Amino acid sequence: MHQAAPRRRRTETLDYMQSMLGQLRAMAETEQCYMLAYLIEMACIEASDIIGGDLPSSLGHKKRNLSS
Repeated sequence: MHQAAPRRRRTETLDYMQSMLGQLRAMAETEQCYMLAYLIEMACIEASDIIGGDLPSSLGHKKRNLSS
C-alpha cells in the first residue's frame, strides 16, 4: 500500500505539468511561434502517454533512440 501514495503524487505532478504545457502551447500559438507550440504539444502528449501507462518515463528515451 505504500506504493499508492508515490504513484498518486507522480500522477498529480504529471497532470499539473500537462496543464501547464497546455497553457504554454496556447501562449506560443498566440505569439505565432508554431514550432515552439508543436514541441510543447509533443511534451504534452508525452506526459499523457506516461500518465496512461503507454510509455514508462524511464524507458521512453531509450525506446525512442532505438527506433531511429
